[in-house]
Amino acid sequence: MRELVKIFKALSDQNRLRILKMLEVRPLCVCEITAVLQLATSTVSKHLSILREAKLITDEKQGKWVNYRLNRQGNISYVNELLPLLSQWLPDDPTILKDRNKVKTIHRQTICQV
Repeated sequence: MRELVKIFKALSDQNRLRILKMLEVRPLCVCEITAVLQLATSTVSKHLSILREAKLITDEKQGKWVNYRLNRQGNISYVNELLPLLSQWLPDDPTILKDRNKVKTIHRQTICQV
């Protein structure tokens, strides 16, 4: 039951839902997510930590970047069942649509200070 509670707690925040919906578009680094959400990097990092702990996302180091992506290959049955449902949720939400469009136009090379 703990795993399921952790997942639902992770899903109970608007910004974490926004992050998950952005990661449906493509893997992103912290600075890209920060640029879209307009939040402090530390706040975004905390949200990512909660999503990672719930096994909803994974991270992978690629050169100087850490890419965050949806955990589509996890072995947690709750996550495997929820992520496809999540992709169907909020299709017409103005904030989600705006975020998704922004994700398509931002580039880490121009916004990240690494």
